[in-house]
Amino acid sequence: MFENLSDRLQGIFSGLKSKGRLTEDDINAAMREIRMALLEADVNFKVVKSFIANAKERCLTAEVLDSLTPAQNVVKIVLDELTVLLGQTDSGLVLSSRIPNVIMLVGLQGSGKTTAAAKLAYLLKGKGHSPLLVACDVYRPAAADQLQTLGDEMGVKVYRGDGQDPVKIASEGVRFAIDNLRDVVIVDTAGRLHVDEEMMEEAANIKAAVKPDQILMVVDAMTGQDAVNVAQAFAEKVDFDGVIMSKMDGDARGGGALSLKQVTGKPIKFISAGEKPDSLEPFHPDRMAKRILGMGDVVSLIEHASKIQAEEIEAETAERVQRANINLNDFLEIKKQVSKMGGISKLISALPGGDKAMAQGQVDTGALDRMETIIFSMTKAEREKPELLNGSRRQRIAAGSGTSVQEVNQVMKQFNETRKMMKKMMPAAANAGRPTKKGKKGKKGKKSRFGMPGLPGMGGMKMSDMKQLQEMMQNMDMK
Repeated sequence: MFENLSDRLQGIFSGLKSKGRLTEDDINAAMREIRMALLEADVNFKVVKSFIANAKERCLTAEVLDSLTPAQNVVKIVLDELTVLLGQTDSGLVLSSRIPNVIMLVGLQGSGKTTAAAKLAYLLKGKGHSPLLVACDVYRPAAADQLQTLGDEMGVKVYRGDGQDPVKIASEGVRFAIDNLRDVVIVDTAGRLHVDEEMMEEAANIKAAVKPDQILMVVDAMTGQDAVNVAQAFAEKVDFDGVIMSKMDGDARGGGALSLKQVTGKPIKFISAGEKPDSLEPFHPDRMAKRILGMGDVVSLIEHASKIQAEEIEAETAERVQRANINLNDFLEIKKQVSKMGGISKLISALPGGDKAMAQGQVDTGALDRMETIIFSMTKAEREKPELLNGSRRQRIAAGSGTSVQEVNQVMKQFNETRKMMKKMMPAAANAGRPTKKGKKGKKGKKSRFGMPGLPGMGGMKMSDMKQLQEMMQNMDMK
């Protein structure tokens, strides 16, 4: 979504870095370009005016102009101001001690309310809650059916009620939750194509009936500045606590997300990108600002990976990995883990310089799927003992998978490189803290960090693009 804005800002900063020392004229010229980039990204003009004034004032101080790295200071100031623009601090979902907690979703028709309700239920279920979805959209054809289908897919109970009175259905839903020991109720309300009195009155009546602990407005990020106008209208009529920004994977300019907090005063609590149940994520202003400036979002990537790896890797696989004696079944496990993290595209885009690599076609997003097809074309014995793969076997595998012998050879090359790298790294990890030949102890507390060696599809990434990721991971204790 922020691709164009990100490219413009990175281009401006590259120009500043090439100058070395900066003058006041350099700062003024850069601020004019940043102003144009933000306006072209559909950011509210009042927000842009305030942003530029604050950033310019900070950039023109002697501390910046007389420093040895003025361009880096300018980048830091713009990063700080962008973070403030997006909300400055995290604003997570607050659940009270009341049982059940009631969360009410509002918004226009087509904003993604029903899908967001189901994703929120899935997120809360993963945190140990027992959510209930209540279908209060009695106007849109098959709205309740859609929620029922999503609920069934995610293993979440849906209360549909009888009749056409959404206020009654909402109240009955809360009573049903109490009777069936559900600790969170998510009420999916009806929307309209535009803001009108009828929709606002109905939302107000549901609010009065169920007394929600949180009201979240679902906003379609693709609507740009109009999203801010709609949010303002809802804030005036039906006060809400925060925003779920849906369809963040679209190709809109992103001005709505950058303007929302400053114009309405309401924080973005969640963002959603994609159709998968786990695609609803808590919103972190600082991480989003870094992504806009091309710095990646490694912290979120690591958090997502850590949730998966400990739960998914079987004991047998873990033992083989520990001995650096992996087979091709373990290589398939890598593919499964990357897919659960959103695939290569999401993985790479979270790395510093990743968005640019994706845009320039350096990343082969279909490589993992071809690897899986090739490995599944092998026999059980071949997957367990890759050394069996001679020339004739590779020809058979290529024919069976619809690929070429060269592609089969490439998969095996990547596999062998991975195994070699692990064999080099494992002894170093095992010897950490043990006496060396000279009688000195190795450094304690340092663990071997593994990147993604030999991961198919990443051959075009330069090591320079990974430098910031490596430095960050070296300073983190990944348990």
